[in-house]
Amino acid sequence: MNGHDKLYQLLAKLNIRFEYLEHPPAPTIEIAKQYWSGHDAKHCKNLFFRNHKGNQHYLVILDCDCDMDIHRIEKQLRQGKLSFASEQRMLKYLGVMPGSVTPFGLIYDEGRHVHVFIDENLKKAERLSFHPCVNTASLIITNEDFIRFMHYMQNQYEWINVQM
Repeated sequence: MNGHDKLYQLLAKLNIRFEYLEHPPAPTIEIAKQYWSGHDAKHCKNLFFRNHKGNQHYLVILDCDCDMDIHRIEKQLRQGKLSFASEQRMLKYLGVMPGSVTPFGLIYDEGRHVHVFIDENLKKAERLSFHPCVNTASLIITNEDFIRFMHYMQNQYEWINVQM
């Protein structure tokens, strides 16, 4: 079973309906924005970090229009010095390549190692959009279904107040 099948089977098991948007590769928010017009979902920016020791990993989910540099994120999360996780770490913990980071990648984090921080502003959105572990599509789901997915995954997560 490939990763897409695993994700779609889990979404079906959880009765999570989604809108599927296929598009050319969109490894950055700037590129992806050109394919999202006409959809009412709040699109998300997903960043994957490691701490300075490399023994903790963090998925940060932000509103796609949020501009935060790594130093501001470090201060906000209070987890010490952070750096972007390597391609090898992305594959190990999220099963994705750079440019495809997504909370749906948590299906590969069998040890529930990744701690997730979610922008509180996203609570206001009715629907959210994420890559389905590849950057050639986006899945739109309800906010309620996203929270249900997060609870099912059992990774620790917390809401953060992102200060612009």
